[in-house]
Amino acid sequence: MTEILDILISANFWAAALRIATPLIFGVIGALVCERAGVLNLGIEGIFTAGAMAGWMAVWLGAGLWGGVLVAAMAGAFFGLIHAILTVPLGLSQHVSGIGVTLFATSLSYFIYRTALPDVSSPPRIEAFKPLDIPGLSDLPFLGPALFQQTPLTFLALLLVAVTAYVLYRTPLGLAIQAVGDNPAAVESQGLSVYAIRIGTVVAGSAIMALGGAFLTMSAFDAFFFGMVNGRGWICIALTVFASWRPGKALIGALLFGAFDAFQVRLQTEVGSFIPGQVFLMMPYLLSIAALIVVARRADYPRALLVPYFRGQR
Repeated sequence: MTEILDILISANFWAAALRIATPLIFGVIGALVCERAGVLNLGIEGIFTAGAMAGWMAVWLGAGLWGGVLVAAMAGAFFGLIHAILTVPLGLSQHVSGIGVTLFATSLSYFIYRTALPDVSSPPRIEAFKPLDIPGLSDLPFLGPALFQQTPLTFLALLLVAVTAYVLYRTPLGLAIQAVGDNPAAVESQGLSVYAIRIGTVVAGSAIMALGGAFLTMSAFDAFFFGMVNGRGWICIALTVFASWRPGKALIGALLFGAFDAFQVRLQTEVGSFIPGQVFLMMPYLLSIAALIVVARRADYPRALLVPYFRGQR
């Protein structure tokens, strides 16, 4: 018990939890934005992969780190636009379209990588984002190493949580997005375009998702390799339900998963010789499933989620 307590009160542990949570924060905020408008985006796993590859390749070709972030967002927006066109004006199955986008985005990313680097056995390295050293704040006890020595993309993720919450709950655009996800006919009766709001929201949400992939290649690692997304997109879909489609709870859910993951890594070093390693690898997912079961029953989901809407429909 003493070892476990030492882990939980360690600043390094919480710094690692926030690093692990960062791509999930981007993903769950992007998924939340899409679903608030009534569109489920199961393309998130492929969009993560596309963002990771596009951002890394842009930096490798000389675009600079923030240029790579922009390229990753544009790649996510592109695949989001495909998903939006298929599901909003055409009214096709959001499940099928999303899985198709995941397969297309993942395969296209791998194809481009192999075409650009056909003879490379190990992925080329880039100069990734470095942790910031904020004068005064980085030297604070506990909070300094835990929060204020992260890379710029982690701070961008935290900023996006606040911006998303403000837009959704404090602006006319946010109210329109929520209304489209609950009662699109009422929105159309006010002279607003349901199609435009839903398509724009899915494109924006997908661009945010892609930043989660960009974090993997431009902050967590310094290269792109196959399988690096490793199911994070699907975790974000579950975290969106856990969060009841609220940005603040989405942040908490991502941090909890990050803490579970960081905890299992450290726990392996303490008792790994007595328990198979696979048990520790399962822990974050089992705890996430348990949390999801507890919360999902009370989740207040958007009423028009997964429901296609056609102009003039009542």
